[in-house]
Amino acid sequence: MPRTAISVRGVGKSFGPNVVLRGVDLEITGGEVVALLGANGAGKSTLIKILAGAHPDHTGEILIDGSPVRLGSPSEARARGIATVHQRVREGIVPGLSVAENLAFDELAGGGSSWLLRRREVQTVARRAVEVLDLGWSDAVLRRDVATLGISDAQLLVVARTLLQRPRLLILDEPTSALSSAEAERLFGVVRQLRADGLAVVLVSHRLGEVDAIADRAVVLRDGRVTADVTKPLSWPVILPAMLGESAEGLRTTVLGDGAVTEPDPAVAEPDAAAAEPAAAAAEPAAAAAPGDTVVRLRGVRLFVESPAIDLDLNNGEVTGIVGLIGAGKSELAHGLFGSATWPAGTAAFTDLPRAPRSPAEAIRGGVFLVPEDRADQALLPGWSIQRTLSLPFITKVSSRLGVLAGGIERDRATTVIEKLGIVARGPRTELNELSGGNQQKVVVGRWLVENARLLLLDEPFRGVDLGARRDIGEQVRAVAAAGGAAVVLSADVDELLEIADRVLVLVEGALTLDSPVSQVSRDDVVRAFSGEIA
Repeated sequence: MPRTAISVRGVGKSFGPNVVLRGVDLEITGGEVVALLGANGAGKSTLIKILAGAHPDHTGEILIDGSPVRLGSPSEARARGIATVHQRVREGIVPGLSVAENLAFDELAGGGSSWLLRRREVQTVARRAVEVLDLGWSDAVLRRDVATLGISDAQLLVVARTLLQRPRLLILDEPTSALSSAEAERLFGVVRQLRADGLAVVLVSHRLGEVDAIADRAVVLRDGRVTADVTKPLSWPVILPAMLGESAEGLRTTVLGDGAVTEPDPAVAEPDAAAAEPAAAAAEPAAAAAPGDTVVRLRGVRLFVESPAIDLDLNNGEVTGIVGLIGAGKSELAHGLFGSATWPAGTAAFTDLPRAPRSPAEAIRGGVFLVPEDRADQALLPGWSIQRTLSLPFITKVSSRLGVLAGGIERDRATTVIEKLGIVARGPRTELNELSGGNQQKVVVGRWLVENARLLLLDEPFRGVDLGARRDIGEQVRAVAAAGGAAVVLSADVDELLEIADRVLVLVEGALTLDSPVSQVSRDDVVRAFSGEIA
């Protein structure tokens, strides 16, 4: 019988008056993958940080092989065989060092031989790390500054470096959030082998298909307590209510392909008009167009130098879902419309604007808003509060004629967004770094809901968020369309888009391979479009 690798007994943690964990008990056994599930703010991140040695001042105890231990720092946790891959990928790399040096960083940072000698060993260590995930990176890639890597490659780097340590417990916090399906499957192939070798794995993921495919157990946290501990085959009718604290009203669970997903239940009534209204707006509404009118026309647009030209109309009153894997061009499309990047060729003509935005500032003035893919690098400022983050793009709207910020207006706008999106926070002045990843994402989305959008672009808005948060965000995206705006959701997750969109498009290497109303297309049709089987 496999032995228990790590035991968590009666663990609690508070931040001031805010109680985050309440007497958590958990046994993690070698040779199993345990999925840690829960809504945003349930306590998952805090529990992970305790196991990683980042929060030593907790109550209760941690046992390894039956003996109590104190994990006083991340280095102590690593020394005891607990390795963690955190959700915020950029925090796991060191800009200014090469890719190879980052892969071998733990070796470089350790004691022993001289720096020069260890530098000679960097390439060898880096090659071993690359082979763990079969990344196939050339020497030229290994010599590059790590800051030049995209977020998906950076995530693979951090995972490969962690696996090189051969830990006894591997904690993966949203490890596939920036990976393509092929990259995710390659990672999970390694996880299956590690499980077979007796390693214990804790997986945090909001992609239920992944959880269903690889997890041996699912442990659910809600309000800092364990509310369910389910072994395979996983029972989603048990798990979902334990996560959401309700009978999963408005959601039904089905199995598509090899995993569980949730879909809106048609038997549940739509929310009333008052509940569907967007967050309070402080600006004049975007130009009122009749439902279905075109907001922007793209003609001859090439997302990459060698990709085919595409023509595309985006319409108001409609949620358009664009499915694309990493490198498909979806982010390039979004940034081109937002004025933060230019395309190699083509034009965008907005019906009610004199010209396409040439900068983000011009886009914002014209009611064109973007929720970027990487919230940590592109949307958040460390140490900023919720209300200040929400105000930043519209600073003149919350300032007096003398340029003095009007704290009351800021606070009221932030309170509205917090209530609309169910953000778990002490109040508008709460700093972003105190929030869970999902609640941070709600703030990033919510900042664009305080004004009426002509075109709202959301690049991977559901990344790292739970089902409840996805539903909250989805309702607000639908409300933007209902108010006369156009909403475009870009994602690599087919099920997420089919759940929210009126129309679905597929991008493959800059080419548009599918454009269809959701009501006229199946999930299999969308998946086949990735291989060009549907024109």
